[in-house]
Amino acid sequence: MSATAFLLNLLWIVFGGLWMALGWVIAAIVMAITIIGLPWTRAAFNIASYTLLPFGQKAVSRAEYTGRQDIGAGPLGVFGNVLWFVLAGWWLALAHLLTAILLAITIVGIPFAWAHLKLARLALWPIGKMIVPA
Repeated sequence: MSATAFLLNLLWIVFGGLWMALGWVIAAIVMAITIIGLPWTRAAFNIASYTLLPFGQKAVSRAEYTGRQDIGAGPLGVFGNVLWFVLAGWWLALAHLLTAILLAITIVGIPFAWAHLKLARLALWPIGKMIVPA
């Protein structure tokens, strides 16, 4: 991790990254408790890690990154995303959106607000995405 990414990640944790990462961990635990949520548990933990330290990483389409289709990029992935949206995606996206609004009030918080908006989009439709170094 570069010095810039380290500094940005440190500031990110202060500006809402820690509590949003905890939200993702809670979503992962809830998914693990339910039987139908088990397929999303690992992905939620991965995105929690990304939410905690987003600078120096990015979320990309798995099909575009690998160059081949898989289960998460096809119709089964769409079904999984719809189910995720109903069970956990909407409230995680709403929390990211509210955090972004609060951060956008200040000039210093605008770049972090933008990052929260990107995470809100990921929270709505995470199946078929992967986290890679930027």
